[in-house]
Amino acid sequence: MLGFVVAEMLIRQFPEEREGALALKLNALVRMETCARVAEAAGLDKHLILAPAEDRSGGRKKPAILGDVCEAVIAALYLDGGIDVAREFIARYWRPLMTEVKGDLRDPKNVLQEWAQARSLGTPAYRVVKREGPDHAPRFTVEVRIERHDPAQGEGQSLRSAEQAAARALMARVNG
Repeated sequence: MLGFVVAEMLIRQFPEEREGALALKLNALVRMETCARVAEAAGLDKHLILAPAEDRSGGRKKPAILGDVCEAVIAALYLDGGIDVAREFIARYWRPLMTEVKGDLRDPKNVLQEWAQARSLGTPAYRVVKREGPDHAPRFTVEVRIERHDPAQGEGQSLRSAEQAAARALMARVNG
């Protein structure tokens, strides 16, 4: 439902945009992190019923939980009120985000892998260098290596975001 409505909104807002660019925008807008942002903006985090341990460990701020809650609310709106009700909720919270989605939206890990493979440098290798912080708010440092280049590091609150930061750092270095 979310993907359908956001795709419809993108086509209407950017009628001249190429399909590939729209696909990247769509992916950025329907990903878990965006759904988590919307859940917080809509105040859904305040209405979660969590196990006491989950609540104490910061469950109300976990992107995976918030993303799932947002998708569940959209599904409930659709099932209870129909597509127009779901579309209204989605438009309210996603329309402002549509203008934020700019620049190169490709995943930095994919960009690095394509660049490395095009130069016969093999597949980038990622390694966790450090993990800090409590379980509910970890901080990862990841190193990425490719042949004939010095490694680069990146940090993030998830393993994925740290890997993306490392890939972005390495690409920035090789692109001067």
